[in-house]
Order: sequence, then structure tokens, then C-alpha cells
Amino acid sequence: MFGRGEAYIGVMIDDLVTKGAREPYRMFTSRAEYRLLLREDNADLRLSETGHRVGLLPPERYSAYCDKRKGLSSLLSSLEAARVSAGHPLERAVGEAGGAPVRPGITYAELLRRPEVTAAMVVASDPALSRFSPEVIDQAELIVKFDGYIRRQEEEAKKLSKYEEMKFPGDFPFETVYGLSAEVRDKLVRVRPASIGHARRIPGVTPAAVALLLVVLKKGWETPTAGG
Repeated sequence: MFGRGEAYIGVMIDDLVTKGAREPYRMFTSRAEYRLLLREDNADLRLSETGHRVGLLPPERYSAYCDKRKGLSSLLSSLEAARVSAGHPLERAVGEAGGAPVRPGITYAELLRRPEVTAAMVVASDPALSRFSPEVIDQAELIVKFDGYIRRQEEEAKKLSKYEEMKFPGDFPFETVYGLSAEVRDKLVRVRPASIGHARRIPGVTPAAVALLLVVLKKGWETPTAGG
């Protein structure tokens, strides 16, 4: 089954199984806490392996996916390794785009993280990169520009998955955990979730609240409690 950080259908199934539905379910993007990972541009990269494994992806589509994945990996490596030398065409291109002066030695990837620099500018300045398809170039640009945000969500998804089964003691004091909103505290006291995974599926319990509960639970729920 797909996880919440792998596909919107994973979010939908998890919501319906764990939260139920008293009215028609609507799949809003806001229901997915890792929606930065669930972009339409990377659907093939997220789902093709699973489709191939269960026999739903035609061989030619899987071959195209493998080619794209290899090309993307190669292009990202090139962007991280290649550096701008003195007099490089990128210096003029960035200047014409209104960017700050380019210091020699900066990598293509570092330069691409600037808002005024595009992948098209980088590729046009280096003929060696013209072998990559427009699809691969566009994908690489998104990955490089949003790398920090993407990595953060991937780490959060892995962390929550790791602690999904962490149990709350029967006498865990949800009512006194400092930092929770009154609404979240009321829901936790009423439901009394058995685990971190159970808590994060309660409607209205935010990812920030779950993160706080995890910190409190790992510390033995003594330090961050009211009056503690």
C-alpha cells in the first residue's frame, strides 16, 4: 500500500481507514502533509517502480522511466560538479538577467538556486548539457531549486514513519502537555490515542502537535509539560 508521502491515493486510503467518513470524502491537497513530495511532475518517479512490480506498467513506459531516471541522476551530478570559470558565458547571462556578479568557482547547482537563474540559461552556456531531454532538464531545475524544502519533507516523512508505532503509556498526560492548543488537547484527551501514528490521524491534530508529542514522549513526558 502507498504511504502518505508516496501518493495521494495513500493519503486517501489512510484517511478513510483510520478516520472514517461521515460525509463524502474529498481529496484536497491540504489533506497531505507532504504535498511538496506529491507533485504532478514527479509522479512517474514516485510510482513507476511499483507499477512495474505489479505488472501494470507496459515495458516501453518502464524503459522510458529508467532512461529518465538515469538521465536525471547524471544531470544532477553534472550540475553539482561543474564550476563556473572566469569569463564563462554564465557570467554574462546572469548579469543580463539582473543577478549579482558570479564568483569564479561556484557550481552550476549553486548558481541555479538563485531565483533569476534558469536551467535553460545553464544548458545554453554549456554545450555538454544539451544531450539531456527538456523533460529531464525541467525536472532537475525543480529538484535543485527546492532541494532544501524537499529534503526537509523527506526527513519528516521518514521520521514519522519510524516512530509510527511508538506507544503512549496508558497514563500519558495529554491534558497537561505544554504547547498544544486547547482544541488539539481536547481531542487528544477525548480520543486518547494509543500511538503516535494514531494521534496524527485524528482530525485537527496538526503535524506540529504530533512533533511536540513525539518530543515529549521521547523525553519521558516530564520536561515539556505544564508546570514541569
